[in-house]
Amino acid sequence: MSDDALALGSFPAIAERDELFGTYKLVSTTRTTLDTGQVVSRNQTGYIIYDKSGRMIVLVLNGERPNPGCFDKMTDLHRIDLFDSMVAYAGTYRYDGKTIEHCVDLSWNEMWTGTIQIRDVRREGNMLISTTRPAPDPFDGRLGFTTLIWERVR
Repeated sequence: MSDDALALGSFPAIAERDELFGTYKLVSTTRTTLDTGQVVSRNQTGYIIYDKSGRMIVLVLNGERPNPGCFDKMTDLHRIDLFDSMVAYAGTYRYDGKTIEHCVDLSWNEMWTGTIQIRDVRREGNMLISTTRPAPDPFDGRLGFTTLIWERVR
């Protein structure tokens, strides 16, 4: 087997990556808590980018984030609130048409660095609907899953 064939075997099929690649804007987020079944919509914005080489990056921000106005007025409490109101990470991804595995190289939260975050996904036109596997919520620690609807912007 050639070196090229071995290299291609380590990445998802080209057609699958081509189907997914692009920039997506977050349209809606809902969180379902497992112990109560409660479903809550979250006021969040964000982007996720998948490139053809198998790399990805995501940034999700809660809608109400503190704005200290200038660096001179920023306090440690502002910094904590800003950290606590976001999710951001980057790495590689594998996509098989039904699931995406985000292999996290770096993260806003070191507990995620080096992990694999699995998302069940489906496509509806320009929309990508992804659902996390049950896990503690990064914002409140309660066990549940999150469904994010992303719209392809390019």
